[in-house]
Amino acid sequence: MVKSVELNNKLLKQIDETRYLTAENAWRYRTILRFFYLQYEKMKYWMYKEDVLEELNKHSEFKEYTMEHLKQDLDVLVSWKNLVPIQDTSRVATVEEFKNKQFRYQLSEYSVEIERMTLRLENLLVENASLEPSLLEKLKEELGRFLRMVNEDEKTVGFWWRDLNNDFRRLNQNYQDYIGDFYSLKAEEMMKTQEFLVYKERFIDYLRDFIKGLQHNVNAIESILTNITEADERVVINKIFSYEKAIPRLDLEIRDDDILDNIWGKWLNLKGWFLGENGKESEAARLFEITNEIIRKITRYAAQISESRNSAANRKEEYRKLLEMFLSCGELDHAHKLSAVSFGIFSPRHIKGDFARKTESINSGIFDEEAYIYTIKPRIRSYREKEKKTPIPNHQEKKAAMLKKIIQERQKEKEIMESYITDGVISFASLSLINGQIRALLLRWLAKGINSPDKKSKTEHGRVFRLISPENNARCQVRCEDGDFEMPAYKLQFEPEVDR
Repeated sequence: MVKSVELNNKLLKQIDETRYLTAENAWRYRTILRFFYLQYEKMKYWMYKEDVLEELNKHSEFKEYTMEHLKQDLDVLVSWKNLVPIQDTSRVATVEEFKNKQFRYQLSEYSVEIERMTLRLENLLVENASLEPSLLEKLKEELGRFLRMVNEDEKTVGFWWRDLNNDFRRLNQNYQDYIGDFYSLKAEEMMKTQEFLVYKERFIDYLRDFIKGLQHNVNAIESILTNITEADERVVINKIFSYEKAIPRLDLEIRDDDILDNIWGKWLNLKGWFLGENGKESEAARLFEITNEIIRKITRYAAQISESRNSAANRKEEYRKLLEMFLSCGELDHAHKLSAVSFGIFSPRHIKGDFARKTESINSGIFDEEAYIYTIKPRIRSYREKEKKTPIPNHQEKKAAMLKKIIQERQKEKEIMESYITDGVISFASLSLINGQIRALLLRWLAKGINSPDKKSKTEHGRVFRLISPENNARCQVRCEDGDFEMPAYKLQFEPEVDR
């Protein structure tokens, strides 16, 4: 019931008003338009360039910024439809001033909305991100009132719809923001620290409480949604549509189809969140899995921290014992050997490559496996591998035998075809029962004759023939071993063979 994306001119054309955000001098354009926007918020809609320059020169970044620079920037912003200019004749005292065109500038409607959006982006913070079961509880209560909305008036249904969507939106935003924090690089680093152990139990208890609420409320919501009939759905959706349509909107025309499509889209998305759609897993089930995965992740990191802390404590004793062993070494050579055993080679060479092992055992050591011989090639430009000279094989006998076989087949084929020529003519209408090989050969000759400008051609044996078209478009039936077919009654007239 939800429409697909409608492609129109508004959607397909680029929005020139946003070009100032990514242009080469974006820092200047954005500052100018931000000043216009702040004045717009104070209900000062029209600005002179002198006012703009005075404000810009207050900042160190614009100390060398001149009126000429400002005029160029304003002209660019006007060309991108960010500013609307109007000539101010009230300040003109001379003809020269009129020619210089004193303008006032106003922020366009698009630019107002774009600046509002950029302000929201600049101050975008994840606030109150949480996994509160109370939101699911509230959604369950709102959906439980669905059947009552069938008999309520449009205004009551409209208010109920707004509350339902607000709660659903908050649930989505909160869980996405909260879950997103756990998958951030900052969270990964924090969970690897010793301090995280203090909060581990609190996090796990909080997430488990949410899972309990999720299981309890989602099952109830699924039951409510599955019991709603299509007829009740249509009644309630139509009431919501009537309510939304009745809201007066200034300077904005919204088609009825768009309003209805938006309502149905929201409702189907809400249902899909809990019930799933097109055989796919529901978002509620996915949230349940993600939350469990986070608990496992927290537990895993905590275990790693505890293990590393314990191993560090054990290592102290090991290092103390090792130091005693070094102190007991009577000779330097003995100490070198102990160092080699304890720490290995200080400057090892690692050889890596695509070696095929005969075993997949991870416990198998180097000396347990067979030696691998690897040929090392010189890394110099002039190095070339020796080319092996191989003689060209002599296939003369095979060629002679094959040629003899082909000549015999051609001779046999010629004898068979000669048997179909009567008085120098092969008439397709007079052919007896033929096999597939003869049919293919005759049709090949026929195609040669048809494609020839003078209707003449040669057979593989060198005989010249001419194609004779049927009179009065006569047709005939050719009988073959694998079936009959109908065709024009062509004739192939052969010229007498010349003795050589």
